[in-house]
Amino acid sequence: MAEVSTEDAPRPALCCPGGELAAMAASQAAVPEFDFARHVTKRPDGGAELHLVVENIHCPACIRTIEGALARCPGVEQARVNLTERRLFVAFDAAAVSADRVVAAVAAAGYRLAPYDPHLLDDRQAREARDLLKALAVAGFAAGNVMLLSVSVWSGLFSDMGAATRGLMHWVSALIAMPAVVYSGQSFFRSAATALKAGRLNMDVPISLAVILATGMSLSETLRGGEQVYFDAAVTLLFFLLIGRYLDLRVRGRARSAAENMLLLKASEATLVRSDGTRQLCPLARVEVGMTVAVAVGERIPVDGRIVKGRSQVDGSLVTGESLPQDVAPGSEIFAGTLNVSAPLELRVVATGEDTLLAEIVRLMSDAEQSRARYVRLADRVAGFYAPAVHILALASFLGWLFLAGMAWQQALLVAIAVLIITCPCALGLAVPAVQVAAVSRLLRRGVLVKAADGLERLAEIDCVVFDKTGTLTLGQPELVSGCEREQASSAPDKADLDLAASIAGASRHPLARALCRAAGPVAAIAGEVEEFPGQGLQAVTTDGMEIRLGNRAFCGVEEGAGAHSELWLAVPGRTPRCFAFSDLVRADAKDCIAWLKRRGLRVELLSGDRAEPVAAVADALEIDWRRANCRPADKIAHLEDLARRGFKVLMVGDGLNDAPALAAAFVSASPASAAEVSQTAADFILQGQTLAPLREAVVVGRLTRRLSLQNFGLAFAYNAVAVPLAMLGMVTPLFAAVAMSVSSIAVTLNALRLAMLKRR
Repeated sequence: MAEVSTEDAPRPALCCPGGELAAMAASQAAVPEFDFARHVTKRPDGGAELHLVVENIHCPACIRTIEGALARCPGVEQARVNLTERRLFVAFDAAAVSADRVVAAVAAAGYRLAPYDPHLLDDRQAREARDLLKALAVAGFAAGNVMLLSVSVWSGLFSDMGAATRGLMHWVSALIAMPAVVYSGQSFFRSAATALKAGRLNMDVPISLAVILATGMSLSETLRGGEQVYFDAAVTLLFFLLIGRYLDLRVRGRARSAAENMLLLKASEATLVRSDGTRQLCPLARVEVGMTVAVAVGERIPVDGRIVKGRSQVDGSLVTGESLPQDVAPGSEIFAGTLNVSAPLELRVVATGEDTLLAEIVRLMSDAEQSRARYVRLADRVAGFYAPAVHILALASFLGWLFLAGMAWQQALLVAIAVLIITCPCALGLAVPAVQVAAVSRLLRRGVLVKAADGLERLAEIDCVVFDKTGTLTLGQPELVSGCEREQASSAPDKADLDLAASIAGASRHPLARALCRAAGPVAAIAGEVEEFPGQGLQAVTTDGMEIRLGNRAFCGVEEGAGAHSELWLAVPGRTPRCFAFSDLVRADAKDCIAWLKRRGLRVELLSGDRAEPVAAVADALEIDWRRANCRPADKIAHLEDLARRGFKVLMVGDGLNDAPALAAAFVSASPASAAEVSQTAADFILQGQTLAPLREAVVVGRLTRRLSLQNFGLAFAYNAVAVPLAMLGMVTPLFAAVAMSVSSIAVTLNALRLAMLKRR
């Protein structure tokens, strides 16, 4: 992360590593000819964001280099690298620095950048896979033939093979091996050369050094007629390194990000319906709010809109988490990325591009996947020390065996080569990011949007779950039933009272207020100002200065009483308060979810701003032992703080405006997709759909994420704890080191993918 600022003109000399304009200009020449400014996303606060692909990033050391380069670039506010996807996210001040200069700061460190485009990602990966396979084929062919020659030479050492014959076989081996090393090692050599040119180290430097040393030493021995050459080790080493890199590329493809998959749902064109009824296919960038768009059967909805013609079913499982297609009709809202299933539709455009629900989900998921959780930061810090440590250990091994043990320099050099190869920190660097990406992807498929990556780590530690009632344990869609129980007939509302109350309730998103508006039908907003008091109600001040209140008993000055239903009271000066009673259905799986949480040893509480009677009714129905009613926002925060002092780590689940402070104060929090916007902003997770199944899934995945992250840390540290000493003791050949290094990286990634592949129990 970096917080800095600058001015776009005139250009200062210090805006990238090294601080030289000449270096920056040279780096810009190396950047592909892309118009990066076209790919900048503007934020509401005036800032800008840029999503890029780093084409030549291979190891965790690159993360520190890129983020460090951008930290020194004035105007950059935030920079995050996702090694699994080779993706770079940059947030910057567009008024202080241009997109091209942001790109130049990274290019100066030796990295090639391209705009992030999910539609081209598969082509890029396929091209890289083809290049690796070609190099792998050449290295495999050379390794097989050189190995045959080496076997002959080894056999001749114990027979009567003459020096001339042995020398001839060495030269034939050199003629086969050296072109193969030059061709097959290009991906390693180019990466290492770029890093060294930029004055840094990456893990391709020791690999390239090892291969070049083995080949150079063998050529030297061939020239002087020595008995031992190691062309077979050099080409076979490259062969296994390429196998590891290819498999790593394929495995990372399986761990593709959820945000990236969501972007593939985005349409590129839309069918406009003109005023004369004609239709025209046009790019999505030309579609504006208010236009009418036609969607055929089987097409993805290209924009957020409201249906004006047609009835159909829409499959929104990938966006909203609903597993079954939903019926839609004129007036229904539908969202970009959903699939029109059964009949043609026409809809009025409400939002396009970056303003759609799909774009918002993608931003949330991308932030979660690229954010630096605690385990990721730890892995990055450790991996950052590896590059210099590798060369120090290799040099120490060479000098130790050469001078202390009296070993021949060729053998001592082989030990150093083995150390250079086996100490690659790729396993450590991939240990947590791979798990994080797999977890976010799985949760998205199960209807959970992850807003904070460290939320998964915190979710794994919870031992108490606190629920709000209305809109959380219930559907949040109460229906007006009648006047309140135990009230005199004179207090029962009439149509005029209902219309007055609805004219005030229209200013709130509270479930009871919205139910009141549905019951009243279309009414005009009250003439005057309306203020909402969270946890209490609404106060309207009319143009003639009269104060009208709509809310709970205490807010409206009504004596406490008992009632089985949720209530709203209308208090008009000089009149008896009128009461509106509502019933709300409990979510279908709420009882099963509560029982499931209890079976896992979690304490479950109900904390609501509603009256005691409705709260008790819901708590009894769901078998929640601890419940508390009439809670204001401050009361909820105080209770959460009390739980924290007692040692509990609380998951707060709520949806209302009055829940937002508690969601922000909790150890970890979740909010339904139907919640108030401020509550969704405060929550770490957003739960899609009409059930609590996503909450159960989030708890399961949170615990699995911690378990697999710790397992991967254990695998990475165990590998290095065993492999490095063995290599320094001369017990590991360069060939075995290459195999071990590749296997360690693939092992941690495959272990992470278990999370995505485990079936739901």
